Amino acid sequence: MDVFTTKSGRVRGRRAARDGGIVAVLGVPYAAPPFGPRRFREPQPAEPWDGVRDCTAFGPVAPQSAELPGAPSWSPGDEDILTLNVWTPAEGPGDLPVLVWIHGGAYVFGSSAQPDFDGTALAGGGLVVVTLNSRLGFEGFGHVPDADAYADSDSDAGSALLVPGADSVLPVPVSSAAAFPDNRGLLDQIAALEWVRDNISAFGGSPDRVTLAGQSSGATSVACLTVADRARGLFRRAVLHSAVNAFATVEQAARTTAEVAAAAGVPATRAGLLAAPPEALVAATDRVCERYAQDPGSGQRHYDPAIYGPVADGVLLTADPLEALAAGAGGAVELLVCHTTEEYWLLDAVGSSAKITSEEQLAAFAADFGLPSSLVEGHRERLPDAPLLDVYLSLYSGLLFAEYSTRLAEAHALAGGRAFLARFDRRRDRAGGRVRAWHCADIPFAFGNLHEESVHFLVGGPPGAADQELSRRMARAWAGFAAHGEPGWAPLDGPAGGGETVRVWRTEEEEAADAARRPGGARRADGVRRVEDDRGAEHGFRDLWRTAGLPLLAP
Repeated sequence: MDVFTTKSGRVRGRRAARDGGIVAVLGVPYAAPPFGPRRFREPQPAEPWDGVRDCTAFGPVAPQSAELPGAPSWSPGDEDILTLNVWTPAEGPGDLPVLVWIHGGAYVFGSSAQPDFDGTALAGGGLVVVTLNSRLGFEGFGHVPDADAYADSDSDAGSALLVPGADSVLPVPVSSAAAFPDNRGLLDQIAALEWVRDNISAFGGSPDRVTLAGQSSGATSVACLTVADRARGLFRRAVLHSAVNAFATVEQAARTTAEVAAAAGVPATRAGLLAAPPEALVAATDRVCERYAQDPGSGQRHYDPAIYGPVADGVLLTADPLEALAAGAGGAVELLVCHTTEEYWLLDAVGSSAKITSEEQLAAFAADFGLPSSLVEGHRERLPDAPLLDVYLSLYSGLLFAEYSTRLAEAHALAGGRAFLARFDRRRDRAGGRVRAWHCADIPFAFGNLHEESVHFLVGGPPGAADQELSRRMARAWAGFAAHGEPGWAPLDGPAGGGETVRVWRTEEEEAADAARRPGGARRADGVRRVEDDRGAEHGFRDLWRTAGLPLLAP
C-alpha cells in the first residue's frame, strides 16, 4: 500500500510515474505552519494526525512572487509550507544512504516541487532522496527587531540609518531578539534534518548516512549548516553546487528590514512587520529590488538585486562560512563542491542582471566591488575577442559563485577536512547561439532529469545520447559520495589549481574534441585532470583571483 509510519502519523505515497519501483511520498509536514502566532519564530513541531495522511501531491510553496515552469505558485492563504518529499525504492534493502536537497533561488523563490528536483532517478540508483521547502524572503531571512531593540532616535544608544523611501531616520538595533530569530529559513532546514534523523529509517534510509546537498543559495545554506553547531551530527557529508558569496551582518540585515518596511508602508518594528501580511512583504521586497535595479548609483545591489541571505546573528552563525571553514568549523563533514564555468551568463539571459556594455560601466562595477584593475585587465586579456559584456559576466561569475565555491573546498581541505572539487563545463551549439555552461545547468544532469521539458532552456533542448551518458556519470558521483564518501576522484590537499585533481564535467564528445586541441592529443580519463594550467575559464581564472583576493559580499 506504500504506507509509512512517521513520528507524527502514517503517510501514504504513490509510485513514481517514471519508475514503478520507486515510491514518492510528497508534502509531508516536518513542522507546523509558520504563520499566525508562529510567524517569524523558530519552527515548531508538526501536529500529529490520526489515520493515514494522503501524501501524493507536493505541499504549498513558501511566499514568493515567482512563477516557475512546472511548479506550483504561492497564493495568499497557503500556510502549510514546511513540508518535505521522499523518494525511496519500494523494495529497498534498508539502511540506504540519504540525500537531502535544498533548492536555490536567491533566498526568495523556488521550491522542492520544481521538476528539476524529482528524486526518482537518484532513488533508482540506491539513494533515499529528500527535498524540502523552507521559509524564503522576509519570512525566512528578514531581521525582525525585538520590541525594544531600537533605541530612541534622540538617544545616544544607537546610530541612525537613513533609508531611501522611509519617512524618517531609523536607528540601528542595539539588541537582538531570540524570540524572533534571524536565519529562520536555516532553522527550518535544521528542523527538516531533525525529521530525517527521527523518521527516515521508516523509509529505508539510514539516519547515520545523511548527505546534505544544495545549489546556489541552497548551497550556501548547506555551507552555513556545515559550520553551525546546532546542525552538528545531523549529516556527515555535504554537496555544494555554485555556492553564492553573500552573507550579512545584523546591521546590514536591519538596514534591509528598514527598506522593506518603508516600501510596505509599515513601521520597521516587530508590531509593524507582524501587521503586514506575507503578500505585502513579498511585494515590498520586489519594489526594493526593482529600485536598486533601476539605480546605477546604488552600489553593489544594482548589479544583481538580491537583498536577503544568512545573517551572522551570533547565535546560529558567527562568521561567513568561508571564514568558519578556514578556522576548522567544518569538522569531519566531507565536502563535494562544484561550480559551472560560465555561471553568470544565465542571470544575463533571464534579465536579472545589469547590462554592462561600456568601459565606464565596467569601471564603476569594479569600483563598487573593490576589484583591482589587474583582475579586470587579466580577464580582458584572456578573452581578447569577447564583447565587453562577456568580460563583466566572467568577472561576476567568479566573484559571486565560482571563486567563492572553490575557496570553500580549499579552506576545508587546508583546515584538515576532506573536500572534492568539480567544475561543470558542458556546452552545446545550436541554431541561434551557444548554450553556455551556466548557473543551474548542472543540476538536471546530476538529478537525471534531462527529459523534463521545463529544464530544456537550461540545457539547450532535448538531451542527446552524450548528454544522457554525462548525466549518468554525474548521478553516480553523487551516489558514490553519499554512500561511501568517494565520488570517483581524489580529494584536494591544497589550493585547487596547484596540481590538484579536479573533475571537469563534459560529454565524451567534448572531451575528445578538447584532447584533439591539446599537444599530443592526450585525453584525460573520464574528465579527471590534474590542474596545472589554471589560466582559463575552465578553471575560473584561478591565478588572477589568487593574486587579487576575493572580497566577501553581503546580500
